[in-house]
Amino acid sequence: MNKTYCPSLTAYQRRVARVVNIGGVPMGGDYPIRVQSMTTVDTMDTQGSVEQTLRMVAAGCEYVRITAPSVKEAQNLLEIKKELRARGCNVPLIADIHFTPNAAELAARIVEKVRVNPGNYADKKKFEEIEYTDASYAAEVERIRERFRPLVKICKQYGTAMRIGTNHGSLSDRILSRYGDTPLGMVESALEFLRLCEEENYYDVVLSMKASNTQVMVQAYRLLVQKLDVEGLQPYPLHLGVTEAGEAEDGRIKSAVGIGTLLEDGLGDTVRVSLTEAPEAEAPVARMLIDRYLGRAATARPIRAISYQPLAVSPGHGQEEQKANSQQLVANSSESPINPFQYLRRVTHEVANFGGLNVPRVIADISRLPRLEYGDLRAAGHLYTPFLDKFQMSDQGADYIYTGERPVPFMLPNGLKEIVTGTAWIDGGRRPDHYPLFTADRYMETKEPRGFHPQLNFLMLSLDALDAPLLARLRTDPTVVLVLVTTNTHAMPEMRRAFFELINAGVSCPVVICRAYGPQPAAQTQLDAATDVGGLLIDGLGDGIVLGTELLPDMPQEEWQTQLDGLNQLSFGILQAARTRMSKTEYISCPSCGRTLFDLQETTAMIRQRTDHLKGIKIGIMGCIVNGPGEMADADYGYVGVGKGKIALYRGQDVIKKTVPEERAVDELIELMREDGKWIEKEVVGEPVGV
Repeated sequence: MNKTYCPSLTAYQRRVARVVNIGGVPMGGDYPIRVQSMTTVDTMDTQGSVEQTLRMVAAGCEYVRITAPSVKEAQNLLEIKKELRARGCNVPLIADIHFTPNAAELAARIVEKVRVNPGNYADKKKFEEIEYTDASYAAEVERIRERFRPLVKICKQYGTAMRIGTNHGSLSDRILSRYGDTPLGMVESALEFLRLCEEENYYDVVLSMKASNTQVMVQAYRLLVQKLDVEGLQPYPLHLGVTEAGEAEDGRIKSAVGIGTLLEDGLGDTVRVSLTEAPEAEAPVARMLIDRYLGRAATARPIRAISYQPLAVSPGHGQEEQKANSQQLVANSSESPINPFQYLRRVTHEVANFGGLNVPRVIADISRLPRLEYGDLRAAGHLYTPFLDKFQMSDQGADYIYTGERPVPFMLPNGLKEIVTGTAWIDGGRRPDHYPLFTADRYMETKEPRGFHPQLNFLMLSLDALDAPLLARLRTDPTVVLVLVTTNTHAMPEMRRAFFELINAGVSCPVVICRAYGPQPAAQTQLDAATDVGGLLIDGLGDGIVLGTELLPDMPQEEWQTQLDGLNQLSFGILQAARTRMSKTEYISCPSCGRTLFDLQETTAMIRQRTDHLKGIKIGIMGCIVNGPGEMADADYGYVGVGKGKIALYRGQDVIKKTVPEERAVDELIELMREDGKWIEKEVVGEPVGV
C-alpha cells in the first residue's frame, strides 16, 4: 500500500500545489497560506453583510464566504459586491451552495469563487440505505455529473474558481451505501466531481475534506493527497478546516489538533477556523496557526535517520502486528511504518496504569509551585473542600503530579500519584508510593535492581538518545514509561520519528508526550500544544501527556496556580479533541451563517450551562437543517433549527421531536437524556480552597 501523503515526514517542506487565482488573491504554489471566514448575517441584509465583511477583512480575512441557499440570495451577492467595491474593499467573495444548482450557476457569474458540497449538490439527502448495483450506481453518478456540468462550464467561462468541499456528515446516500461513513467515502465523493472538471479542462479547483471528528478529518485529507498522486490528477490546493469545532478554548484546541496536524506535514493552502463566535474572531486564530510555520524550514534542526535494521521482537508483548508494519526509514522519508489513513493505537504493554488498554494519562508538573499545601493541588485539577475536609472527585483531575526535588508533605487524594526525580526518590528512602524519573544516562548507568522502583519508573529522553544499547534494554524492561521530549522547532515530526524508531526496534513500553513552552499568550500555547501533542495522538501515538514548566519564568504562587490550572485543562482538552480520552461534555456546534435560524452563540452557552457536567456526552447544536443530522454525525443528541422559533431534537441521526418551541427545547432535550438514562443532576458541594 502506498502510504505517501506529504513531501516529508521529517523536514518541513510545504506541498507544492497548483496555483488557483481567486479574484487577484492567488493560493497554492509559493503563495502564503491564506485565511478565510464566513459571514453570519442574512445574505438578504446587504448593509449588514457589507459591514460584517469589512470587520472580517480588518481582522485578517483574505477571502469571505457568504451563503446562497436560493436564487434570491445568489442574486443579492451582486449588491453586496457592488457596495463593498464602492467602499474600497476588493476582498474576493465566495458563494456557499447547498442543494441548489441554479443558485450556484447564478453566483458563479457574480463572485470570485463558488463552494459546492458534492454530498448534496443536486441531491436531497434522505438518510436512506439503498442497495446499488454497479449499473444503478453508475447511472446515479452520471445523473449528478450532468447536473454539475453546467456549473463547470460557467466557472470556466467567467474565470470563477470552485471549491469542492466534502463534509463528513453530509455524504450522499449513494456514497454511504458503497463506502460507508469513511475517509475513503469522503475522498471518492470529491473525486467524482473533480474528474468531470478535468474532463472539461477546468482546473481552478480547491479541495477540502472537513469533519468534526479530527481523526476522520486528518485521515481524509491525507488520503485525498495520496489519491490525487496515484490517479495522476493535478496537485490541487487544499482548504483546511474542522467543521463545527465549537466555541472558546474547546473550539480552538479542536481546530488546532486537526488543522495543525496537517500544517506540520506541509499540507494546506488556505485555512478557516470554524468557531461558534463572531466571524471576525476566527481569522486571528487561523493566522496564529499559520504563522507558526514562517521560517520553520530554516530554524528546524535536522531529524536524524534510523541507522539500523528492524530488530527481532521477543514474544509476549503484542508486537507481531508492529513487526509486520516495521520497515527501514531514511532521512526525509515520506513513508510511514503506520497506516496514516486509519486510526490504530500503537501496541504497548501495560505498566501500572499506562499503556495497554488504558486511556492516556495526564501528568501535571507542579514542581515549581512556591508552596505545596492541600489547596494548591487545584492546579492539578484536585479541589480541596475544608468544610468537608476532603478532595472533590474531578473528571479533569490529573492522574499524576510531578514534584521534582520537593515531594508533597501530606497525603494525596485517593487515585493521585506522585513522580519525583531519581535523586529525590533515592534520598527519600525509595518510597513505594513515589515513582522516580531518570535521565537516559542515569538509567543506563544503573545496573542494580534496587536502583529502580519495582513497578514503575519514568525515563526522560529525546530522539537522539535512542541508540541501539538503550533500545535493547528497553525491550526487556517491564517497568519503564518513557517521557519523550524535544527542543526542535519542528517538534511534532521529531517526536513522531522517535515513535517510529521504537516501533521499528520492537520496543513496546508506553510513552508520555512532554512539551514545554516559554512565556507567550495562553491562546498561543493552546494552539501550539494542541498541534504538537494532538498530531501524535491522532496517529495513535502516545500514552500520556505532560506540559512542562521549565521554560516559564518565576512568578508568585497565585500566578503559578492560574498558569498550571490552564495547562491541566489544556491537557484534557487535547486528549478530548483527539478522541483519545473523553473527560467532559463535547459540543459539536456550527459557526453560524446566513442560514441560521436562532442565535447560536447564546443557545450554545445556554445548553453548555445546563449540560457541561455530563462526562463524555456529545451534543450537536446546528443552526439549520443543512448543518443538521449529517454534520453532527458523531453526536449523541442533536438540537437543530428547523424554522423560526422551532427546534428539532435528535437521538443520533434519528429525529425524535420535530417542532419543539425554542423556549422549551433545552428542557425537552434534557428530558430526552433522562429517558435514555444519560442524565445526572449537577452535584452541589462546599466551595473548594482557592476558588
